[in-house]
Amino acid sequence: MKYAQAAQGRVFILKLEDGEILHEVVERFAAERGIKAAALLLVGGARGGSRLVVGPADGDARPVSQLNLMLDDVHEIAGVGTLFPDESGAPILHMHAANGRGAETITGCVRGAVKVWQIGEVVLFELLDCAATREFQPEMGFAVLNPAPETRRPA
Repeated sequence: MKYAQAAQGRVFILKLEDGEILHEVVERFAAERGIKAAALLLVGGARGGSRLVVGPADGDARPVSQLNLMLDDVHEIAGVGTLFPDESGAPILHMHAANGRGAETITGCVRGAVKVWQIGEVVLFELLDCAATREFQPEMGFAVLNPAPETRRPA
């Protein structure tokens, strides 16, 4: 385990509009306000045609090849995520969300391109004094969280 400590900063309440792409709006908002790290909660609706990353095609393969799933209709959505900068300093959202319609629920990562249906409500809790970044790992094929370069593993 690696870890980092952070302090809580500002709290923002975002109302996303119909048709907006969730991760793009959140990342742009963070960049415009100098938010480098955050924890987020989401509730609202996802449009049909939204894409989710729903897992690897083969969990043992490296690099991992992701599976995408398109929502066939409007779904309720509830998610939780984190936001940390990539190696260039750009804020990158990593959020998993449960998308439900009727008796069926599909859970996945919103980075595929989840489009808001009618409304999306996000509560963003800024994290301060945090050196964590997302670093691309070629052997995995995607960026992973590095809490802090100076973090030590417990003995």
